Amino acid sequence: MLTAEELTAIAVRALDGKKGEDIRVLYTRDQTTLADYFVLCTGTSATQVRALCEAVEEAMDLRGEAPHHIEGHRGGEWTLLDYSAVVVHVFTTQARQFYALERLWSDAVPVDPARYLDGAGQG
Repeated sequence: MLTAEELTAIAVRALDGKKGEDIRVLYTRDQTTLADYFVLCTGTSATQVRALCEAVEEAMDLRGEAPHHIEGHRGGEWTLLDYSAVVVHVFTTQARQFYALERLWSDAVPVDPARYLDGAGQG
């Protein structure tokens, strides 16, 4: 079983590899029991949102991790991939602005996603 940090690293790398935009990582363990980390990403279209989610699922599957729950909203404008300790949110630009999760979870600690792109957190 992978740690929350390892799951986050896999998700960030997968999103970055598919050219996801404005990738943000929020450490939420101290704010909620829902997850230790939220990973937020923007896709340029509903089609790219699907491709980004598929990339995360494929990368996680290669490490033996299946999502606990997947939920889609508003015709592909927002998809949530729940890996228990890590929840990945992939939005279109309009949906990300509408839901404003960064504002909603403003008490969460931001984590620089670059730390996962240089091999840190890799399991």
